[in-house]
Amino acid sequence: MKPTRTFIAIDPGKTIRDRLVALQENLAKTGADVKWVEHDNLHLTLLFLGEVDQRDLVDVCRVVADATATQQVFPMSIEKAGCFGSPRRPRTIWVGVGNGKLEVCKLHDVIEPALLDLGCYRREERDFTPHLTLGRVKSAPTSNTMAAALAKHAAWKGGETMVRELLVMGSELTSNGPVYTVLSRARLKSC
Repeated sequence: MKPTRTFIAIDPGKTIRDRLVALQENLAKTGADVKWVEHDNLHLTLLFLGEVDQRDLVDVCRVVADATATQQVFPMSIEKAGCFGSPRRPRTIWVGVGNGKLEVCKLHDVIEPALLDLGCYRREERDFTPHLTLGRVKSAPTSNTMAAALAKHAAWKGGETMVRELLVMGSELTSNGPVYTVLSRARLKSC
């Protein structure tokens, strides 16, 4: 059986997703050469596992469920547009996490060692920074319009949601972009 591209994610919910789409549309007016994330695919990735063998997926889902069962439900706000790379030469356009950032990082840190123990995950070189990717810049901007737009939206607010579950997601790459499938849902502990 073919391995499944797998990642662990938080769904921001429809209200925030609609605001993210409106922000993408606003930033797209800059004319920058950006591959915008498909509207239904907007999410916060906690961990990207890459290609996971089918026989390991059950263990991945179990490990995520076990780890999240010990963590409390929490509020998370989505805010502040920014980029990786410099504003004049951005590589990735994103929005950050305000309230709930520490809890998101804790979830990451609780799940990562268990996935490393399974042997189906390699720790990333860079530190984990909670964010939702809006788009990836395909070529260097020819003007400063994206930098100006990002500065204008530095205080953008997308709203708040309650994080009640994590999703183990499968991703199939197609010519029309990735197609995501929920492989399992791992609930956080309610009060």
